[in-house]
Amino acid sequence: MGFSTLAVIALAGLLGPLLALPRRWHLPVVLGELVAGVVLGPTVVGFLHAGNATFGFLADIGFALVMFVAGAHVPLRDPSLRAGLRTGTLRALAVGAVAVGPALAVADGFGTGHAALYAVLMASSSAALVLPIVDALGLGGPQVLGLLPQVAVADTLCIVALPLVIDPGHAARAALGALAVLGCAGALFPALRRLERNGYRRKLHRLSQDRQFALELRISLMILFALAALAVRTHVSIMLAGFSFGLVVAAVGEPRRLAKQLFALTEGFFGPLFFLWLGASLDLRELGRHPSFVLLGVGLGAGAVAVHAVMRVSGQPIALGVLAAAQLGVPVAAAALGTQLHLLAPGEPSALMLGALLTIAAATAAGAVTAKATGTGVAAAPAGADSAARH
Repeated sequence: MGFSTLAVIALAGLLGPLLALPRRWHLPVVLGELVAGVVLGPTVVGFLHAGNATFGFLADIGFALVMFVAGAHVPLRDPSLRAGLRTGTLRALAVGAVAVGPALAVADGFGTGHAALYAVLMASSSAALVLPIVDALGLGGPQVLGLLPQVAVADTLCIVALPLVIDPGHAARAALGALAVLGCAGALFPALRRLERNGYRRKLHRLSQDRQFALELRISLMILFALAALAVRTHVSIMLAGFSFGLVVAAVGEPRRLAKQLFALTEGFFGPLFFLWLGASLDLRELGRHPSFVLLGVGLGAGAVAVHAVMRVSGQPIALGVLAAAQLGVPVAAAALGTQLHLLAPGEPSALMLGALLTIAAATAAGAVTAKATGTGVAAAPAGADSAARH
């Protein structure tokens, strides 16, 4: 892998912003990058090889950064999130319980034995995908405010649960590893909050800005990579390391300068590279050789939409329930982990991604229906929305 390959990767990464350019479509940037990876991978051209060690390591860095940014975008300090936390948590747990039945049926119908994984996928939501849609459409009101904590809780719980269910044979080891990573990330919160309250972080910020040292970025990357190293050592996905550290930073309050630096680093190179790698690792020809996995993807996507729509019984409008079904981070992580660890059948990772894309389409339509029903106009997307729309 040389500079010519990196140049092609940078060029292919532009397809994501091009597809996401029309705001009314509300398409995540990652969609175009995945498509570019599929085209350049073994499915069509065969130029990119996901098995390349250098490519894979750079993709791991991108994965950690993408999950860190996703965690940092969860609005933990938003009063509206805390106000609806009880209702949102109960709905997220109810969706998880309802998802068990369809997951068992899908796993039994296709003979994969991955019922627990499918339940987590169907129950998951993507805060970094739903929130930009809400902001872009200018959605508001008590029901929308109740949706935010539901999505945040589901996103967090499913990311924690994924390493445990994707490889049940090593669930105990994964649980201990997850506790180690979460414990270290949790220990960072009081330390960082104290530095923030005592003014040390602001002093560091001024020094870094005046001398152009980028100290906040350097320290953040050091902590992120240390947590990722712990995750690898304890056989846990670096997804958990990145997301948990992102939540800690979100809880303390992410400095604007650090947010801009991370935006440039992640969105400019490592994020697109990861999604191109993921697309290149998905050989869609397997779906042609195993057409039943097309139906599996449809089943997963339809199941996710259905179990979230069931929350109508709790008073949540169906359209908002469908909007909460939008997922990408957890299926992406499942496909990446399943590919790396050889835990999924040929064609199954592509089926997971197909299911995720169906939920995005349904959520986009549901958002438009909600905006029309409430009479809200399309607002300008916030500065960080495009980056957040990856997860």
